[in-house]
Amino acid sequence: MDYYEWMRFFHALLPLMLTCTLSVHAQTPPPTEPVPQSSAMDASLFYQLLLGELSVQSEEPGTAFSLMLDAARKTNDPSVFKRAVQIALQARSGESALQAAKAWSQANPASRDANRFVLQILLGLNRSADTLEPLKRELALTPQSERRELIWSIPVSYERAGDRQAAASTVQKALAGVFNDPEVGATAWASVGRLWLHAGDKAAALNAATKGLAITPESEHPALLALSLMDADTPEAENLVKKHLSSARSEFRMAYIKALLNVQRLDDVKLQLQAIKTHSPNYADAWLIDGALALQAGNLPVAEQQFQHYLDLLDATPEDQQHAETQRGRSQAFLSLAEIAHRRKDLPTAESWLQRVNHPDDILRAQIRRASLIAQQGRLEEAISLIQSQTERNETDARLKQSAEIQLLRDLKQFERARDTLKAAMVRDPNDLDLVYDLAMVNERLGEMTEMERLLRHLIEAKPQDPQAYNALGYSLADHNLRLPEAIELITKALELSPKDPFITDSLAWAEFRSGNHETALRLLQSAFKDKPDAEIAAHLGEVLWAVNRRDEAIQVFREGLKLNPDNETLTETIRRLRVPL
Repeated sequence: MDYYEWMRFFHALLPLMLTCTLSVHAQTPPPTEPVPQSSAMDASLFYQLLLGELSVQSEEPGTAFSLMLDAARKTNDPSVFKRAVQIALQARSGESALQAAKAWSQANPASRDANRFVLQILLGLNRSADTLEPLKRELALTPQSERRELIWSIPVSYERAGDRQAAASTVQKALAGVFNDPEVGATAWASVGRLWLHAGDKAAALNAATKGLAITPESEHPALLALSLMDADTPEAENLVKKHLSSARSEFRMAYIKALLNVQRLDDVKLQLQAIKTHSPNYADAWLIDGALALQAGNLPVAEQQFQHYLDLLDATPEDQQHAETQRGRSQAFLSLAEIAHRRKDLPTAESWLQRVNHPDDILRAQIRRASLIAQQGRLEEAISLIQSQTERNETDARLKQSAEIQLLRDLKQFERARDTLKAAMVRDPNDLDLVYDLAMVNERLGEMTEMERLLRHLIEAKPQDPQAYNALGYSLADHNLRLPEAIELITKALELSPKDPFITDSLAWAEFRSGNHETALRLLQSAFKDKPDAEIAAHLGEVLWAVNRRDEAIQVFREGLKLNPDNETLTETIRRLRVPL
């Protein structure tokens, strides 16, 4: 090491030397100042520190760690202990790091930093069971004002534990002393419950949520745990959620609404939305979701009113009070208003809404929809050019652009050109099975049933647990009145792989209808349409109702389908073919 390198190293080491409170060769101060206290660091110990740092530079971490830990024990200096831990961690020696952290904690029992290092290193070493005492110490060292936040964050620290049962059990033991504390007891039970849920023990998690809410019924933490347990296996969890609703924030109700949406309980969703609107009329997100539900139901005037009110609320909200998702919600409203204008055949207004979308996650989607509007006006090449000119942030965007271009060609019945585009894409990426599926569907529209079946059977072989190819092949066979028993068998397999999927149920119903089993088809279609109101399902349900001479009901279903999507080709063709008087 030459002189200049030595000086650079010395200056790099200087902050550590200062934190060690060195007073080597201190000049005698004026009599008016207090005499400095002698440090535990003498010249020999200083040299030991220096040698330790030189060993780090020389890539001798074992020697460096030994020297630094010995110096730390002699000085009891926290910064030297911390440096010993850092050296061990940089050398990927977890056990050495733990040794240094424990020595630091023993030398400074009141140090939260030392204890946190012990706790985190044990977790990193996947020794959850050994974290009991450090976790209890961390709880004791944490000020009361910070304790609830600490307790609620504990499950995140243990989420990578190899033995999840041991992690949950250890944390429960560590928090046992605060379970009855009215300040933090409810949160403690909620955190333990989250760990039991992560370990797959729903019963223990539900018990924790119940005990937490019994301590503090208005506490949101155990209510959130109960919300995460809401499913068919634990109906008791929803009862806990409902008990909390009387004191719940709008944000909690919104989380409950999302859980209800996941299981398509739309009537309950509407009740909760109304409750939010009544108690917090300026809570904008409720209007956004209500608008989306109205749009899904085909009620365009109500949907438009809800989205407009949502945007008005956002405009009236100061910027410093808008949360991170506000801009995304605004873009979603613009996209929905564009959809409403599109359904009304007002293409210029639809395009103007799409041009206002500026959230990064929605811009490409908006431009693709703009391209669709342009194509519908007979300007296909301009539409394709617009799609191709969009910036790609990642591979997902590239695939989305490719899919959009192919979909435009299919929508405009340019099937041969779509097939050529797909084949060119498959040359670039022969392992892309999504392209194989799209090519199969284009061949089906071209009447190339043999090629379609070959491609779909290739998909079934490549992805035997994916229901898509089974369903597509079965539906295509049924729709062409070909090999109906085989079609039912294929679709049944798809339904086994994806139970209760309304679109696969629709396919099975169509195959049963083609086979002459009208009552079975009707039952399946009514169930599918209830689970997922969709124009294509409405087309099939209406036709079956028409066939069994329940024509008033059929007309009503056709009208509902047209509200959902007046441009659906299957629906409009069915109405035309049956000469339905609408």
